Order: sequence, then C-alpha cells, then structure tokens
Amino acid sequence: MAVKVLFTLLVLSIAAPFAAFYLGERKAGRFKRVLAINIISFFGVLIFTTIFIFSGSVMAAAGDPAAATAVSALTDRGLGFFSAAMVTSIATIATGLAVGKSASAALGALSENENIMGKALIFVALCEGIALYGVLISIMILAQL
Repeated sequence: MAVKVLFTLLVLSIAAPFAAFYLGERKAGRFKRVLAINIISFFGVLIFTTIFIFSGSVMAAAGDPAAATAVSALTDRGLGFFSAAMVTSIATIATGLAVGKSASAALGALSENENIMGKALIFVALCEGIALYGVLISIMILAQL
C-alpha cells in the first residue's frame, strides 16, 4: 500500500506543476517557476521514497539478531551506493554547467584577443576539477563499503 502511495506522489510531483502551468496563463517567467517547483518536488519525493524504503527492517529478520544485522549491513551498502551515485551525478552536472559557461566566455575572449589562449584553457581546466573531485569522493565512499 505504501509503495502505491509513494508512486502516486512521484507521478503527481511531475504532472501537477505542468498541469497547473498549462491550465493557467502561459508566461515566460512562470515556466521557470513551475519547472523549479517540479524539480524540487520530484527530487523531494524521490529522496523521501529512498529514505522510506531503505530505513525499515525486514519483518522476517525481526526475531533473529544475526539476520537483522545482515539486513542492516545491506541497507548501509545500498545507501552507500546511492550516495556515491548522487555525488558523481551532481559533480558531473555541475562540471557541465561550469565548462559550458567558461568555455563560451573563453571563446568570446579569444575572438577579441588571441594572446590569452593559455589563460582561457586554465579556466576551462579548473572547471573539470569539479568532476574529478566528485569521482574521488565516490571512490572514497565505495572504499568504505
């Protein structure tokens, strides 16, 4: 029953903001607000669902302490894999945004002055460091499992 409710909330978090946008008047600034509400509600429900699913213990393991310990270890490993995936994905998205902005600015600056190629490459390379830090943190998380 709880899984059906959580699935319904997840679907509504996607459908409700867009339905409100299409039923109301369509303005350019309103779409950004609706999109922000959609993203926040979707990931909020997704995180709540993940915590809800991984936080409980199995009913069959309630009487056996060894089985309960094994279930707890599996839950910890699952959350570890989830956190490593989140670190990598957020770092990669941030890298894409940073490189996109800095590379376009570097190309604009290079079109005006060709002598600043080295400086422009350094700024783009610094943005790539975000992805490397994310991968390193993910490796550190996975090493603890």
